[in-house]
Amino acid sequence: MSVAHADDADDFGRPSGEIYHAEKALPSGDFYTGQWRDNLPHGHGKYLWTDGCMYVGEWCRGKTMGKGRFSWPSGATYEGDFKNGYMDGKGTYIGPCGDTYRGSWVMNLRHGQGTKNYDNGDGYEGEWRRGLQDGHGRYQWKNGNHYIGQWKNGIMNGNGTMIWSNGNRYDGFWEDGAPKGNGTFRWAEGSFYVGVWSKDPKEQNGTYYPSSSSSGNLDWDPQQVFYVDLSECLVSQCDRIPVLPSQKMPVWYGVEQTGNRAKNENNRPRRRSVDGRISNVEADMKNGFGYLQLDDSVCAEENTRLSPLRIQLPKKQGQTISKGHKNYELMLNLQLGIRHSVGRPAPATSLDLKASAFDPKEKVWTKFPPEGSKHTPPHQSCEFKWKDYCPVVFRTLRKLFNVDAADYMISICGNDALRELSSPGKSGSFFYLTNDDRYMIKTMKKAETKVLIRMLPAYYNHVRACENTLVTKFFGLHCVKLTGTAQKKVRFVIMGNLFCTEYSIHRRFDLKGSSHGRLTTKPESEIDPNTTLKDLDLNFIFRLQKNWYQEFCRQVDRDCEFLEQERIMDYSLLVGMHFREASTRGTATPPSGARTPTGNVPRLSRAEIDRFLLDASRLASIKLGINMPVRVERTVRRNDCEAQLVGDPAGEFYDVILYFGIIDILQDYDISKKLEHAYKSMQYDPTSISAVDPKQYSRRFRDFIFRVFVEDT
Repeated sequence: MSVAHADDADDFGRPSGEIYHAEKALPSGDFYTGQWRDNLPHGHGKYLWTDGCMYVGEWCRGKTMGKGRFSWPSGATYEGDFKNGYMDGKGTYIGPCGDTYRGSWVMNLRHGQGTKNYDNGDGYEGEWRRGLQDGHGRYQWKNGNHYIGQWKNGIMNGNGTMIWSNGNRYDGFWEDGAPKGNGTFRWAEGSFYVGVWSKDPKEQNGTYYPSSSSSGNLDWDPQQVFYVDLSECLVSQCDRIPVLPSQKMPVWYGVEQTGNRAKNENNRPRRRSVDGRISNVEADMKNGFGYLQLDDSVCAEENTRLSPLRIQLPKKQGQTISKGHKNYELMLNLQLGIRHSVGRPAPATSLDLKASAFDPKEKVWTKFPPEGSKHTPPHQSCEFKWKDYCPVVFRTLRKLFNVDAADYMISICGNDALRELSSPGKSGSFFYLTNDDRYMIKTMKKAETKVLIRMLPAYYNHVRACENTLVTKFFGLHCVKLTGTAQKKVRFVIMGNLFCTEYSIHRRFDLKGSSHGRLTTKPESEIDPNTTLKDLDLNFIFRLQKNWYQEFCRQVDRDCEFLEQERIMDYSLLVGMHFREASTRGTATPPSGARTPTGNVPRLSRAEIDRFLLDASRLASIKLGINMPVRVERTVRRNDCEAQLVGDPAGEFYDVILYFGIIDILQDYDISKKLEHAYKSMQYDPTSISAVDPKQYSRRFRDFIFRVFVEDT
């Protein structure tokens, strides 16, 4: 990354905002020539790096933005759209060996429709996702073989057809680049084989049908398809771009992006503190300030300035449940029960469950005496009974969600204690987090338990059909019954924690689409990154790339239709934001979870963050609602409109990592909610309250969500 100490001598005496031609020889040895404004490249210009890289094209406030051409010393070139320093939009990349990609890009990654011509003569045309073939596409080998069908993570996966140059073909299902499941192999002369395919000969099963014009080959072995026919059908890998354009973007030290030309005596970057003073970033962090502050920015309207966005460093949530805590024994009971349920030997389960597995009467009671029994270990807690609801269903759900049984037990039942969140939720339920932040445990009312069991068949079918569903993931439903005079029952559900991430969550919002009571009551001084803000606190619009936006809209529609059919209401979209700018301008915020480092945290450069985001393991973790790099625009509400749900765009943008999901999906429209609706409708606008009919709730929720999540144009 280049560090450009800009000299503002040419700007002296010029009016702010004036664009003129400049030539800048930078201390690093880099050279810029082109249009210049407020001591930054702005307009059309050329930038030459000392290592031979070059960019020619459009700039905006010191970043490549618009049409441009980037070339590498190796001879590789990219020509097309840029956004905030990234290859983003439509563009063509030609590698040093002549391989070519023409199509859509998102943050330096091939994403969307695109055509790739490899230097070995192979070619692919179709859908891409996160830099790999994903969706529907056609791959043509140099020898004439070709595949048309579904792809996943760069591998043939799903329904597809392989046609060989000799006229043979396979039509059917694929998994990990090979036939798996039902399929038909046809010879050019008319014979065909129909069956269930697998690399394991024991699972292979089918029937051979010779053509009427030939006797056929009765000695043919279906395994030849795997080890002979497909041996030359290897998918070429895309060449890795060694240095990304965003990693080469210069940091214009000594210059505030808004045009303020003030510098300190050491030429270090300055920022404006809460009380309005200009201060040194590094000094502030050394002095122990508990927040990072992004530069104040000019709005789209001329001469309108927003107040600085204050980003606090988050603290680890919850109180550790140690010996002496009022819920210590309950935690021990829970851990003993989970270890027993998950560790109990069970036959392999198919994803096709019988109706009996969902029967509300399908539950298992186990007694845990302190001295132990034939099936339970001795323990130091009081005697209790443990109940598993629909154990086969939840075991299969964990399999469906790719939860490893051993990891699951270690997270919940390991040596580390659970953490209790500081206060119960509005429903009166208590929440507990595992020490690694992976799972959240919520105590349940009997009515909520009944709702979950009632909707379990539909929930199972929905999450099985929708890989990218946003609804809460449930992993287990249990009950602890204490023996003795109290006979207390505690029901609880184990869910996935939406904010289990190595990024710090700087802002979190709970969004319903209603306005009554949807404003945080805490004074501003008490609001921190762990505070969950509400609809009327929201001051951002989330701008998703086209492909992500289309997928988001489809999934929200499908999830809301499912919840509406199950008569569920009062759910919300929980959104968490990590500001990348908070990592690049100050110091990196520490990751959450058990792996929180101590001491000084190293500052991350843009190049380091790009490498972090584009690492193969990171790419695999980017999904709808998880680890999503997006752009947000700050909004401002009009003073004359008290209940303005969505503020007006202010033209101030931030790069964030976004997390979101639909939570609180166990409230049905029962008699209590109907009475609440009738009572509040007499006092407030009926459209502003949360308690409304599921159909109306779903429509209002979607209308609101699709106003704050928009396509980034």
